[in-house]
Amino acid sequence: MSQKEQIQEDVVIEEQVSKEYEIIVYNDEVNTFDHVIDTLIQACDHDPIQAEQCTILIHYKGKCAVKSGNYKDLKPRCSKILDEGINAEII
Repeated sequence: MSQKEQIQEDVVIEEQVSKEYEIIVYNDEVNTFDHVIDTLIQACDHDPIQAEQCTILIHYKGKCAVKSGNYKDLKPRCSKILDEGINAEII
């Protein structure tokens, strides 16, 4: 066995797999653009341009993934969005 083969056998690659979740916000006929933009800025730490772009996608596509990450981080953010009367879920 060559040294290269022995080194390859000794190397163990560990990969941490964590599931990424997303907050999906859905369009409705109730909330204004400004309200959704302000909510995304507060709940998701978006800058105004990012919040506006997401809001446009929500309006024209019917939904938009506005934040991704681990469930523990997204749960309170999604709750803030829901508390503002905006339809959202974590998937």
